[in-house]
Amino acid sequence: MVSKFALLTNLLLASAALAAPSSRLEARLARRRQNRQSQLINHVDGPDGAVSNVEYSSNWAGVLWAEGDGTFTTVTGTFTVPTPSGSAGSAASAWVGIDGDTCQTAILQTGIDFTVDGGYDAWYEWYPDYAYDFTGISISAGDVVKTTVTATSTTSGTAVIENLTTGQTVTQDLTSSYALCGQNAEWIVEDFEENGALVPLADFGTVTFTSASASGPGGTYTPSGATEIDIEQNGQVLTSVTTSGSSATVKYV
Repeated sequence: MVSKFALLTNLLLASAALAAPSSRLEARLARRRQNRQSQLINHVDGPDGAVSNVEYSSNWAGVLWAEGDGTFTTVTGTFTVPTPSGSAGSAASAWVGIDGDTCQTAILQTGIDFTVDGGYDAWYEWYPDYAYDFTGISISAGDVVKTTVTATSTTSGTAVIENLTTGQTVTQDLTSSYALCGQNAEWIVEDFEENGALVPLADFGTVTFTSASASGPGGTYTPSGATEIDIEQNGQVLTSVTTSGSSATVKYV
């Protein structure tokens, strides 16, 4: 016969087991809200022998357009989630966004983080606020995801991530007192910040944004012809960027 004490113990253990995943998720989301943030592009001088038509940054790799106010209201791009490698804590993020280069007041962006030891996160951000995780979507290496941001005004917009592999879609409406300019459209792999410092950049292999476009009152743009940006840290260029039509490829080198 099972004692009342044993029965109570089993019930408590079962309850704890059921609650644990939720508690871990809440803790992770709380850490993310406090610590994880994308940043404005940080331009740096190119190394000796730098490619003349490429710009360099300590945190962004990819392509961007810089045009007049109100040019861009929507940016979209599709990519396959990579499998990162490197030391513990290494990470990177692939995203699309509006502003953050010539417009320094705000960035509306959405994308996927991939970490060597922490899995994958789908997130949205209206810089200078922190990034927030989407709920209701799972991300795995090899998934094909479509990322889209749309500015419905200078202080409101939406972020959408579609996992084309699983059929899941999440949408977040956003507002901010930090106004967008609509000057910049980007397809970026970023070395993001955590606790106020850049995380070690993971070897993300290759991220290719396909079906990539930016549109608005200024017309429709693709990555072809946009400014190419590579990450340079400690005098070493860590990425290589190429464009072709409606695609942009960022390669870790």
